[in-house]
Amino acid sequence: MGACSRPAIDAASGPARGFRDAPPGYPAGVTSTTSQTYQTSQQELFRFLEDRFACAQACTECARASALRASLVDPDGTDEQALLRRKGIMCAEVCDATCRVLSEDNRLDEAGIRAQLEWCRTVCLETAHVFDRHPGAEESAAACRACATACTEFMETLA
Repeated sequence: MGACSRPAIDAASGPARGFRDAPPGYPAGVTSTTSQTYQTSQQELFRFLEDRFACAQACTECARASALRASLVDPDGTDEQALLRRKGIMCAEVCDATCRVLSEDNRLDEAGIRAQLEWCRTVCLETAHVFDRHPGAEESAAACRACATACTEFMETLA
């Protein structure tokens, strides 16, 4: 995964600059000049980046589990097996794309990131429901639910 960059605060502008100039998809800034506000802003940014990374990790794990589950299904099986395979592949692709959005500096705005997270959350929950109907897919369903939860929690951070 790529490293998330954080806004630069140079010595000349100091804490007064805050995070006003943060890249798209980063939390809104604090413009106060107090050192307490600056420290709080840094803590908020670190928390934001940790939450973003945790969500990207959950997406990666879900993508791996979904792809693995899809690969174990007989492609010429029943309609239910075909559904499981399709959902697993789709979930893996959406989670992979979401991980890339979260881990790369792609300059998406908050609305774009939120839309990607919502899509990922929805697909993960749908896939978990399909996995629930198949013995042996419990671990994959749990990974999908964990990813959906991480997406939901990260969307709350964007609010």
